[in-house]
Amino acid sequence: MDAVPLIATADTDLLDDLLRLSAAASVRVNTAGSVDRALLSWPRSPLVVLGADLYPELRSGERPPHARFVVVARADRGLPGAPGPAGPAVPGNPLLLPRDENLLAGMLAAGGEPGRRAPTVAVIGGRGGAGASLLAVALALAGARGGHGTALLDADPLGCGPDILLGCERDPVDGRLGWDGLVDRRGRLRWSDVAPRLPGPAGISVLTWMHGPDARRGPLPATAARAMLESARQGCDLVVVDLPRSFGAGVTAFLNRSDLVLLVVPAQVAAVVAASAMVPRLRAESREVRAVVRGASGGLTADVVARGLGLALGADLPPEPGLERTLTTGRRPADHPRSPLAGFADGLVAELTGVPR
Repeated sequence: MDAVPLIATADTDLLDDLLRLSAAASVRVNTAGSVDRALLSWPRSPLVVLGADLYPELRSGERPPHARFVVVARADRGLPGAPGPAGPAVPGNPLLLPRDENLLAGMLAAGGEPGRRAPTVAVIGGRGGAGASLLAVALALAGARGGHGTALLDADPLGCGPDILLGCERDPVDGRLGWDGLVDRRGRLRWSDVAPRLPGPAGISVLTWMHGPDARRGPLPATAARAMLESARQGCDLVVVDLPRSFGAGVTAFLNRSDLVLLVVPAQVAAVVAASAMVPRLRAESREVRAVVRGASGGLTADVVARGLGLALGADLPPEPGLERTLTTGRRPADHPRSPLAGFADGLVAELTGVPR
């Protein structure tokens, strides 16, 4: 049999739900109604979706290891001794349907498609006005310069929006999409269907919030964050996420799934104190966190700031020349060969993508 996701359950209602999700994601699957049959194709399946009804039987035997193994149950059936999913695929509790349909559809699609996911870098400010959005924009521009199709996901409902910084907020886009049109969507959205409806300069697709007094803004639910990140990682070469200074469910989902998190901290005592309050949670939720220190001088050097935060130093960025004038005149920031932001962003994108500068 082909290497396609495996669905193992004897619960016919649960199987119907899982087959419906597979069809919605346009993914072929193998099915097994018993543990013995599941074990036959277990090793070569890119994803194993195990019904909670079979888990007690599997647990009593010798379960072969699997990198992407998840337990699924219907919310109305309870969880007969099912654990949290094993391995790195989905941390936390078993997936419940219909609550976690978007996430599971994305996992099925990823398991049914070859190729690696795009590297993901998330940027968060150590205090308000630290320059996290500027850095996110710089990274997206660097991705485009390097020839990488880049998704820039704006997760901050109260920010100005990277589309403003990039000058693409008024791009003529047919059927433009924003987060407000996606948070309640069920099922999987392919990035190839989403990207043409997003603004952005060449090589960058910006998913942000609509502007205006009637725009619907608020913290992102985890389901929307997971689904769109999964879609972007499958459809792009690089994903950049601009995070708010909060730890809601959506932000946590982005942190859990990012390859690298950058904490942007101005070299000021008050900013370092504010940033230090975020570090324990960032470490707990993220794979790797680095400090990006801006404007260091005198005794408060970038090394001192990073050591004070207990983080590796990602960058020591001097002041950006002409930044205020650039923003005031509506030009794109970090888009000049002598820009410190652009230089750092080019180097980091090369590191993340594995493509030399």
